[in-house]
Formats: sequence, structure tokens, C-alpha cells
Amino acid sequence: MSYRSDIRNVAIIAHVDHGKTTLVDAMLKQSRVFRNNQMVGELIMDQNALEREKGITIMAKNTAVVYRDVKINIIDTPGHADFSGEVERVLTMADGCLLLVDSIEGPMPQTRFVLRLALNLGLKPIVVINKVDRRNSRIAEVLRLTEDLFLESAISADQLDFPVLYSSAREGTVVTESGMKGSDITPLLECILERVTPPRVESGPFQMQVSSLDYDSHKGKIAIGRIWRGKVAPHQPVVSMHVDGSVTHHEIGEVFTYLGLEHLKVEGAGAGDIVAVTGVDKVNIGDTISSLEQTEALPRIQIGEPTVEMTFGVNTSPLAGREGPLCTTRQLWARLCRELETNLSLRVQGTDSPDTFLVRGRGELHLAILIETMRREGYEFQVSKPEAITKIVDGNLVEPVEILTIDTKDEYIGILTEMLSKRQAQLMDMRNDAHDHVRLVFRVPTKGLIGFRNAFSTATRGDSIMNTTFLGYEPYHGEMISTRGGALVASEQGIAVTYGLHNAQGRGCTFIEPGRLVYEGMVIGLNSRPRDIAINVCKEKKKTNVRASTSDIAIRLTPPVKLSLEQAVDFINDDELIEVTPVNIRLRKRLLTPAQRSKDRSSSRRSAKQ
Repeated sequence: MSYRSDIRNVAIIAHVDHGKTTLVDAMLKQSRVFRNNQMVGELIMDQNALEREKGITIMAKNTAVVYRDVKINIIDTPGHADFSGEVERVLTMADGCLLLVDSIEGPMPQTRFVLRLALNLGLKPIVVINKVDRRNSRIAEVLRLTEDLFLESAISADQLDFPVLYSSAREGTVVTESGMKGSDITPLLECILERVTPPRVESGPFQMQVSSLDYDSHKGKIAIGRIWRGKVAPHQPVVSMHVDGSVTHHEIGEVFTYLGLEHLKVEGAGAGDIVAVTGVDKVNIGDTISSLEQTEALPRIQIGEPTVEMTFGVNTSPLAGREGPLCTTRQLWARLCRELETNLSLRVQGTDSPDTFLVRGRGELHLAILIETMRREGYEFQVSKPEAITKIVDGNLVEPVEILTIDTKDEYIGILTEMLSKRQAQLMDMRNDAHDHVRLVFRVPTKGLIGFRNAFSTATRGDSIMNTTFLGYEPYHGEMISTRGGALVASEQGIAVTYGLHNAQGRGCTFIEPGRLVYEGMVIGLNSRPRDIAINVCKEKKKTNVRASTSDIAIRLTPPVKLSLEQAVDFINDDELIEVTPVNIRLRKRLLTPAQRSKDRSSSRRSAKQ
């Protein structure tokens, strides 16, 4: 067995907003993979429109740089816990990892999760404390917390011997000692060459595992993965081994490697390379592609189970089919099945209704990103409120539980503790930094986090940060009582007018403005009281010859509350749905008419008595 000294495979792992993608920018720019006059901008790896809008990495991506004649394959991974499936599927391609830690926030929940994954796979870690140029950084304390994290997560003594670098990704500098003045990222590249193990080369016929999939309208499906054994070349006959044990025969079309943002067409690649190959149209993530001489399947990629589920169904509102070209059951099912090919954390299955499908994911944001992506592709459908997935273990009902970490100010401790106690949360730890900032750690059922993010942002005036990480399953904690107020529900179909909305605003806050088309059963606002209220927002003021006062000349409305898709997912109750179209996001009652809702409540009460 030998090693390839001309390659290093490194994954970059970090929590959200710790500067991971910015550091990759610096590595790409300073390694001169771009022309001197080429305009590449910032956040180069985040090419997806949603990634740029939200400022987070959603999909894992591959790139590469060359330093001292050594090719460094870089795997950029998401930092949000809801996309941890992306991390799980690509870490198997790496031999080492760069763990980025913010110089102020320190190790966060997702940091703990991804580090444990990396160490279990035997990756060589390099710690990079980022944003050291910030005025209120606490480098020494963050380093101590990181060392404590390694003590908790390491599975062997040699994993505790890791180098520590200090960087300002925004400035593009890395140094080996805190307080030093840096000029470039050379110390980081040197450390990768010195500390990351070169890829191992096994003798024998070709073998690779598919860790990612891409698609090209001309080349078809593209399989991306690391070659573990042998070599691959164009026109080489291969087989792919699937999860069910079946085998499919293919012929390799083209072979590509990575450099910067480009796919370089090559005549062949060997063990240790990360490549993209065409010609294997019937292959999925986790499948093994090998030569005909020796068909051995590699161990499949292990992906954690989803914790949240919601239904996707064909739009059944009175406005169905007006705003989206893709709105049929067949089109919706085909799109969800296509998503399963690349989104390993997702699960999709049918329900009792032929027009509704049960979709399971890692969290609210995971499913919300899928909904937004489909909406922008032209799909029109309706989704339900997310629910935590429960299951039976040894005859007992269990539910998912998460660790919630909140960084906030002292003044919000009381209100947050009160809010979370109603959501069955338990306070596990509280630490104050002596500067009016505190970190609260709660153990909370996943169902208690559904709908919490919006209330959290409101209660803390957007001045706090919350993060979650999946802990495991525990005995069911019991039902949770909804704390949301009732809904303002439109009682007539038509065009909303100022006079009708003015009457609605006397009951609570509204979500729509005058001129919007509404229908019976559509949720147009939030009542200040617990019960739902039906209101005719299409009602115009009757015209008379007598004016009561000059105040009737112009009615001033309070600006409506505009809910984003994530906020809408947080907001709705069990008896409500979100109507998603390429043009609008509407809230509605599951049953549109008062008679249907009254009949449903009566049947529910009878079932409860029986």
C-alpha cells in the first residue's frame, strides 16, 4: 500500500457564519486559479441564489487549488444543523478537516456535531480560530473551549494533537501565533501539506463511491466521488452497485477533475482523486462504481434520520392553477422523487390521499428551503404545519429531543425562560461573560421548537442568536398547548378593500394590503384573542349624502405584517395550510367554510368521548 504525495483532500467544517466560505474565497484567490482581470466577487462557492440571499451554505461543493505542485481538493460543507446530511455524505471523501471557530462565539452546537463525525471517520483536524481581528475577540477562552470539545469528542489520543492557526478570512490572512501580523494564507496551506495525510492508494481494479450528483442538459447525470482504488478513463466499462443489491452496467463517458470553479476534462484519474464522471445515468448517492474485474461494494454512507415531517399536496384553494404552471399530482410527485436523488436527509412517501405526500426532513429550515426552491421552479402546491416525528421503541412512544443554545442579553433571560418552559424545555446551563451577554443551553423536544424561531426573534428584538443540534430520542413528554392567538379568516371571496381591512385591524394585525384577491377560508391576519374570527375584508362602506366627520375622507391603515416562507411555516396551526405559488404565499384554513370546520370539530369531540 502506498500514498499519493501530490494530493491532499480536506473538508472545511464550521458553524453558520463563522467565515468558512470567506476563507475558501481567500484560498482560491491567493492560489491564482483565476485570471488577474477576472471578476469573481465574494462568497465564490455560494452560487445558488438562495445561498446568497440567506447568507448560508446549503449544498456541499467541491473545488481545488494547487500549492507547491500539490493539489488540495477542498470540500466546502454547510454549517446549519438542518443540512447536516450534506456534511455526512461528503466527509468520506476527505483525509483531513479544517475546523473553523469564531473568535467570539467559540464552539457552537453544529461545531460539536460535525467535529464528532470527522473524528469518527479518522480525519486529521486543523483548528482555525477565525475573525481574530474583531475588537471584542476572546481568543484564549475560545481556544480553551475548543480543547475541551476535543477532549469530549476524540476517539484516540493522537486526535488531541492538533495544530491551531489564527485567521482573518475577510482580510485573507493566517498566522501561527495569536497577535502576529499576517500577510496571506500561506501558513494554512503549509499546515495542510504537513499535517493532512496524503490519500492512500490501494492496488487493484477501479473502485469509487458516489458522494454527490450533478446534472448537465447535454451530458446527463454526473456522478461525483473519490476514487479509492485503481484508475478510471473515458470509455471504460464499469458497473454500479445499488442499495438493493442490484447491479447496472455502464460505460464511462468523460472524466473531470476540479480546479477552482472549473471542471477540467482529463484522460484519466487515479486513486485519491476526487472526480466527476459521466455515462452512469442509473446511479445514486452512496452507490459504488467499480470495474468489471472486481465488483465489491464499499460501505454505504450513513445518514441520520429525519426529525420533522409535513405534507405536500396539490393546491385545492379557489385560486388553484392560476399562478403556477406545474400544479398536478404527477408533476409534484416527480419533483419530490427527483429531490430524493441528491437530498439524502429527505424521505418521501404516499398518504391516504392520492394528491398528498408526506415529506420528512432534518428541520423546519431544511423543508422550507425545498419549498422555496420548488416555488421558484414554477410549482404550485400546499403544505401543512411541520410536526415532530415520533416512533415506538420497545413498546414505548418516543420523540426527538434537541439541544437549544441561545446567545442573548441579560434582559431577555426572563422572557425566554418563560417562553421555553411552556414548550417543555429544561434549562441545562447558563453562563455569563460579565459584559451583559449570557449563553443559555436548553434540552427541548423538537415539537417545542416548531414555531419558536419567529416568537424568539420578536421577544429579543432580533438581538439574539439561537442554534440547535439533534440529541436523540426520549420518552414522549406529552401534548403541548398552542400559545398562538386565533386567526382572522376571510368570510367572502373578492378583492380586499381599505374599509374592510380597517375593520379587521380593530381585531388584530393583518397580513394583506388593499387590492389583494382573497377567498373564503383564507387567513388574512392574527386575532388578538385565542379564537378565530371570520371577517369580510371585501366589504365597502355604504355611500350616503351625509359625512360623519372629516376622518371618514381617508382611512389610514397600519402596514400589514409580511410573513416570509419560514415565518409562515412557523406561524400556522394544525388546522391551517400554506398555499405556495411562484407569485404568492397565502395562509388558509384546511377546511375553507365555517360549516366544514364546525362539522370537523363536532366529529373530533365525538371521537374524543369514545
